[in-house]
Amino acid sequence: MPVYKYVAVNAQKQKVKGKFIADNEKQLAASLAKKNLFLVSSSVDKGGTPSAFFTTGTGKVQLKELTTFCRQFAIMITAGITVLECLNNLKKQNYSHYFKSILQVIYDDVKSGSMLSAAVDKHAKVFPHFFRSMVHVGEASGRLNEVFESLADYYESDEKIRRKAKSALSYPLMLLAMTIGIVILMLTFVVPTFKDTMSKLDVTIEGFTKTVYDISDFLTANWRFLLVGVIFVVGVLILLLQTKKGQYVADAFKLYAPFIGRVQVELITARYARAFSILLSSGMPLSEALDTLEIIIGNQCLQKRFKTVKDEVKHGVSLTKALQNLNFFPDILIQMVSVGEKTAALGEVMTRTYKYFDERVETSLNALTAKIQPVMLLIMGVTIGSLFLAVYSPMLSIMNQL
Repeated sequence: MPVYKYVAVNAQKQKVKGKFIADNEKQLAASLAKKNLFLVSSSVDKGGTPSAFFTTGTGKVQLKELTTFCRQFAIMITAGITVLECLNNLKKQNYSHYFKSILQVIYDDVKSGSMLSAAVDKHAKVFPHFFRSMVHVGEASGRLNEVFESLADYYESDEKIRRKAKSALSYPLMLLAMTIGIVILMLTFVVPTFKDTMSKLDVTIEGFTKTVYDISDFLTANWRFLLVGVIFVVGVLILLLQTKKGQYVADAFKLYAPFIGRVQVELITARYARAFSILLSSGMPLSEALDTLEIIIGNQCLQKRFKTVKDEVKHGVSLTKALQNLNFFPDILIQMVSVGEKTAALGEVMTRTYKYFDERVETSLNALTAKIQPVMLLIMGVTIGSLFLAVYSPMLSIMNQL
């Protein structure tokens, strides 16, 4: 039956707006009359997602807001509050205007008789696939409070790991930016000044110093074209990363690049273990859990390879053997999966061990920082030292002659 948006008037001649499921407008008017409401106008509600044009994001709910929503929803459900009352309370909380508008639509749909999972599924571009799948599992199993509590824990852990990863890479990136900035500053301002001074002293410039001077001349003469070229290249790269093939290449680079490749393996392993434990513990069948895991892995290169795991399991191969054939996850994860399969307690085993993989991520990030920082400092020192040597070597030569 269609859902109607209506405007009605009550006995006090006050306007009332809402949604109602009915076969047609005649039935809608009759149903509202039983509530002492008199229909003024109505239209079929298509249940679309509110526009995200004026938001700063891409139309998705911010992870921080989604985590808070899951935590508050779980607390209210556990306290015995109905789903509809939970949504009514949460849509009044201090969320962004965009998220509030989405919650309002979901509230209206549930009030009209829709299941929460069906109301959430209408906003596939807003909510992650993992979240939507877990809402289905929670409703089907009657454990909605446990599912939302697990979702809150999952998103909090995921956000914590993301922050650690950004923190580990921030200092090396800052050193790289400083190095590039100092080199550009020297080549465009310092080197030309010294070159003019040396020309007045009639000093012969050759070797590495001449190369640096030539590079400086090229930069000062063509900096406008170079700037446009850099902007163009960056723009093309950004556009390419928006395509499936470009994202695939970028994800493949993350997996196999020096230094960060190992960290990516640990990050994906931790996310896989946490999500797998939540899905199985919530009662989702293994085949459906694997479908969801393929999406939340977050790396298109690995997702393509992970399809073979799903196919092998569907054809009767054990999950342990399928993961071994994938040749990606650490041996300790495969051993835990093997123990879970042998004891018929895969969900429980993953729940007890996923925190171990979170700790491995932190260890890998610390190791990455310990390796990259000395390398970046060495590159910075050698680059800037070489430029200073090139600039000051003619002056040292003059002083020696004197």
